[in-house]
Amino acid sequence: MAKTEFIRARVEPELKSQAEEVFTRLGLSTTEAITLFYCQVTMRGGLPFEVRVPNSETVEAMRQAGTGVGLNEYTDLDALKAEHG
Repeated sequence: MAKTEFIRARVEPELKSQAEEVFTRLGLSTTEAITLFYCQVTMRGGLPFEVRVPNSETVEAMRQAGTGVGLNEYTDLDALKAEHG
């Protein structure tokens, strides 16, 4: 079947660059990656991965990870195990 349809989407430049680096490592062009995604959506009848809204605990953990607030540092695995078993 001839490829005649176009997809236009705006994404952040850094996200585009990072995704294209992954595609290159996988031996895929951006067009091939998008086509693969569309094929999986069609075959599965939905997104090919789970999409969920994070709960408040997860949102807080992501916020802390992003800001570095409330995080603990350990010198090694033994120190971590000593505190958390």
